[in-house]
Amino acid sequence: MGTDKGFAMYNNQPFVVHIIKAIQDVVSDIIIVSNNTDYDKLNLKRVDDIISNAGPLAGVYTGLYHSKTEDNLVLSCDLPLLKKELVTLLINEISTAYDIVQVSVQGNPNPLLAMYKKHCVSPFLAALKSEERRLQTVVNQQKTKTIKLKPSLEKYAQNINTSHQLNQLYNAIED
Repeated sequence: MGTDKGFAMYNNQPFVVHIIKAIQDVVSDIIIVSNNTDYDKLNLKRVDDIISNAGPLAGVYTGLYHSKTEDNLVLSCDLPLLKKELVTLLINEISTAYDIVQVSVQGNPNPLLAMYKKHCVSPFLAALKSEERRLQTVVNQQKTKTIKLKPSLEKYAQNINTSHQLNQLYNAIED
């Protein structure tokens, strides 16, 4: 979109504010992984990527590294429609049987709408050291459960990655 998607506006608030509202009652701590100091205005813990320019894999690694909990909700900043119901579903699905629980929307797994065990920090670092940058590749190497969302929940997992998708979202509101 040519700008930090977390600050894209939807219903007069940045995407990141919508996400925080959806999760604040069901998580104990929120860590924002971003080198953008504008997130500091939210008065939440913000950490810079430990490994720069290494994509989402490095972002998830950084969040897990700084986390103090065993179970960790990982979300991208482009989910303005996220609802507590979807977050609760993910949280309830994590167990000792899986390292990662991710959702699948229309057959596409989304590792940036997922629960991760803290111990994933080690294989993620190993992958980064071997110059792997594809998050889904490393996720597929772990004990991963993928949940196919019911159609009624799919809209809440919609990523807004482009100006065109953002315009479609605005048009849907007006319809």
